Order: sequence, then C-alpha cells, then structure tokens
Amino acid sequence: MYSTIQKFDLAAKLGKFVLSALSTFGEFSTLYFRSLKSLLTRTIFWKNTITQMEIIGVKSLPIALTIAAFTGAVFSLQIAKIFATFGLTTQLGQGLALAFARELGPILTSVIVAGRIGSSIAAEIGSMKVTEQVDALETLSTDPIDYLVAPRIVAGGLMLPVLVVFADLVGIVSGLGVAAVYAHIPPKNFIDGMLMAVNLWDFLGGIIKSFFFGLVIAGVGTYKGLHTENGAVGVGKSTTQSVVVATIIIFILNYFLSMILYKL
Repeated sequence: MYSTIQKFDLAAKLGKFVLSALSTFGEFSTLYFRSLKSLLTRTIFWKNTITQMEIIGVKSLPIALTIAAFTGAVFSLQIAKIFATFGLTTQLGQGLALAFARELGPILTSVIVAGRIGSSIAAEIGSMKVTEQVDALETLSTDPIDYLVAPRIVAGGLMLPVLVVFADLVGIVSGLGVAAVYAHIPPKNFIDGMLMAVNLWDFLGGIIKSFFFGLVIAGVGTYKGLHTENGAVGVGKSTTQSVVVATIIIFILNYFLSMILYKL
C-alpha cells in the first residue's frame, strides 16, 4: 500500500514538473512571437532599441575583445612550440582560426554578454516589475512588449554577431602574434594554413549562431525580469537565474546548431 502511494506521488510530481515546463516554454515562446509582431507592426520603441544596441554592443566591446585577445594568445602559448617542433606550423593557423570561427568566438562572447547584459536586463525589468512600473506602462496604454522586451531582443540579435566578428579578428591576430614572437613561427605559414583550411562558411556559421545566442540572452533576461516577485530578494533571484539559464541554453543550442550548420 505504501509503495503504491509513493508511486502515485512520484507520478504526480513528474506530471507537475512537465506541466510547469510546458507552461514556461509557452510563455517564453509567446514573448518572442509578440516581439516579432511588435517589430513587424512597427509599434516597437526604436529609441529604446538604439539605446539597447549601444549598451549590448558598444559597451560590451572592450571586455569581449580583451577576453578574445587573451584566449587567442593562450591558445598559441600552449601549443605553438609543440607544433613548431614537429614542423606543423601551418596547422596552428588552421586550428586557431577554426576554433575561433566556429566555437570560441560565439561561445565566449555570448557567455560574457549573458553575464553582463542578461543579468542587467533581468535586474532592470525586475525592479520595474516589483515597483509596479510595468503595470503603470499598461495603465498608460503602453505595451511592455513594445517598450521593454522587443527593443532588447532585437538589439541582442543584432549586436551579438557584430561582437563576434570583432572577437574572431582580435583572437586570431593575438594568436598569430604570440606564435610569431614566442615560437618563432613565420606569420606567412600561419596565414597560409588558415587560408587553406578555413572558408567563409566557418565564420558565417559562427555569426549565425551568435544571432540566436543574442535572442536567447535578451529573451531569458526579459522573461525573468517580467516574472520577478518578492521585492529585492526576487530581483536578485531573477538576476542569477537569467545568467544561469541563458548560459545553459546557449551551450545546448550550440551543440545542435553546430550539427546543423557544419553537417557534423
């Protein structure tokens, strides 16, 4: 009898979890569809969009480039001498360029932006939610989607690819510099290897991935912000959850996008 009750209890908990997950997925999807509608019907607040593009793109550029530069440098630092010892100087350029174009550039930049911008979005909108400023917008006949959500999602989708382009460039150049100075690998060998193995689609695939990552970061941040409760404690919780959830989704999505885009 007790075992039967336990089984029913487990089934009830599982069913509750599935229903909760489906409900969250539905609300999350609705956020994107309403943002797309806002964009297509031109009810989006473009001034807010431009402001968010500056915050997400321009103000994130220094830290994104710094991380990319030292990642490219340490990549070369670790393996440049090994490659030079075995006469594989051209392969270093191939490996570094492919790594940055396909994975390192999009992933590193997205994680940085998720930590910096995703948390900021959740905190800002969460604070507005608990202080009833979001309700005030609705009272003034202003759709929060048009004013708060859509500008951030559009800005995230547009600016992440731009950041990734710069991150790829800086990461490869810094790796080239370390390889030339530290392992005495001729820059020509590095560049020849890169041009021989890397094609335009390798870079375009990474840019496409970063577009979706930008949508995820902004979408998760706005969703968590709009569902904030319990005052300052709730704001802190939403901020933390937005970074964790966005990062997890980015890594999962990256796996499937890599399979699709590069036919792995």
